[in-house]
Amino acid sequence: MATSYATVQTAPIDGQKPGTSGLRKKTAVFRNPGYLENFVQSVFDGTGGAEGKTYVIGGDGRFFNAEAVDIIIRMAAANGAARLIVGQNGLLSTPAVSNLIRKYGTDGGIILSASHNPGGETGDFGVKFNAPNGGPAPEAITDQIYDRTQRITEYSIAEQVACPVGQPGRFTVGETLVDVIDPVADYEALMQELFDFDAIRALFAGGFRMCFDAMHAVTGPYAKRILEDTLGAPKGTVINAIPSPDFGGGHPDPNPVWASQLVGIMNGPDAPDFGAASDGDGDRNMIMGRGTFVTPSDSLALLTAHAHLAPAYAGKLAGVARSMPTSQAVDLVAERLAIPCYETPTGWKFFGNLLDAGMATLCGEESAGTGSDHIREKDGLWAVLLWLNILARDGRNIVQLQQDHWRSFGRNYYARHDYEEIPTEIANALMDSLRAGLAGFAGTEVGSLRVAAADEFSYDDPVDHSLTEGQGVCISFDGGARVVLRLSGTGTQGATLRVYLERYVGKDGDHGMVVHDALEPVLRAADSLARISERTGRDKADVIT
Repeated sequence: MATSYATVQTAPIDGQKPGTSGLRKKTAVFRNPGYLENFVQSVFDGTGGAEGKTYVIGGDGRFFNAEAVDIIIRMAAANGAARLIVGQNGLLSTPAVSNLIRKYGTDGGIILSASHNPGGETGDFGVKFNAPNGGPAPEAITDQIYDRTQRITEYSIAEQVACPVGQPGRFTVGETLVDVIDPVADYEALMQELFDFDAIRALFAGGFRMCFDAMHAVTGPYAKRILEDTLGAPKGTVINAIPSPDFGGGHPDPNPVWASQLVGIMNGPDAPDFGAASDGDGDRNMIMGRGTFVTPSDSLALLTAHAHLAPAYAGKLAGVARSMPTSQAVDLVAERLAIPCYETPTGWKFFGNLLDAGMATLCGEESAGTGSDHIREKDGLWAVLLWLNILARDGRNIVQLQQDHWRSFGRNYYARHDYEEIPTEIANALMDSLRAGLAGFAGTEVGSLRVAAADEFSYDDPVDHSLTEGQGVCISFDGGARVVLRLSGTGTQGATLRVYLERYVGKDGDHGMVVHDALEPVLRAADSLARISERTGRDKADVIT
């Protein structure tokens, strides 16, 4: 039977402006009639149409993932797409999508995820378009998509047809070929090119133990296949390995608060040698040793210092990049290695230009994202494998590596305080007031600290020379401490104020302080200067990582 198509009349829907990580809303919003369809049609229209193009489609398996994949397949077919590459059961990690786009030279990909946000019927959902380089769409593209959402009058969709994505194979919707693939195979092949799998196998064969918490999210199948089946880690190494529509009722954010099960294991009497976790869509990571949490900022610095132990990074690194709120620990490593260190706004898309231009090899954000030029997304399992490669080749454990690193470079004490779901008008007023006072902060004494400089971060892209402004307030103090304040765009209601605290202690200083105690003067200064408690009514952050 021939496939029939429908042209459905519609009208613009408010609030469909994609942010740094696509469009994120409550799941219930995406399930409203026409909401997903309007946005997907705007993606096609805003990128020159889908006629004759090839796309990768997949998501993290959260609630509404299966229905959304079906809708997007039928819409792509109705818009004339030539071929679709879809993960089995609609599952693909974000790094896997980026790899597939690059490997098969597709015209982009549509990722269904709200990353580390909670899932389930009452949770969050998201849609993100990745460009042909495999990375998140730059602002020039997301602006075009948003413009279409404001002018849309109709969308096209194939009427209900069978889309059998439960098993690998090929089917057609009209003239569109749909290839359903094993979601892990291509990604695993890439990892084997990058890392010394034989060395990692020998590490496990020698009795090395680890625990990987997949947090009931998409990396479960990837970690089981690669760590246990291919590399020989004992069965049970990967916990919470089956993707769940509501992430097992948890919050798939790999930090010490939400990955509390892993923290308990790693701080227990029979802790394994290495602990790691990944998030909802597989692009973030958390690293732990026995009784030790490695901050994402320190992880980036340590990976940069020892990346040469992995085959893919054995030559000189072209450079390293970090987001502005990320601690300056990696800057010290880059200086010693005599390579450039770039400071970018928050958002992985800003690393894309540097990677495409061959100016950076490793990149990282304080929000648990690290990656390299192998794809154009951050990559949680890649970071874990690079750590394993380093441990297998170096011989020291994580605790020794970290302590030796501090003795060599000094320690950047670091924490992020999140004040969540602040009424938007209050959050904006706080930041506006802070900006207004920046010019007068220099020289101000706040407790034991003295302000050295204060400004709002802007970024002049060294590749395309585009200027990005308003990226967060940075207040630096004499002696190397600093605080960064910015509003996050990853939530779905209200605003999240992120306050990043950093204090540098030199290589001969005290590296054994409790993090909270080390940062207490910086936190007090931040509260005093920004009047956080006064303006928000909060005497402490909702989440501290």
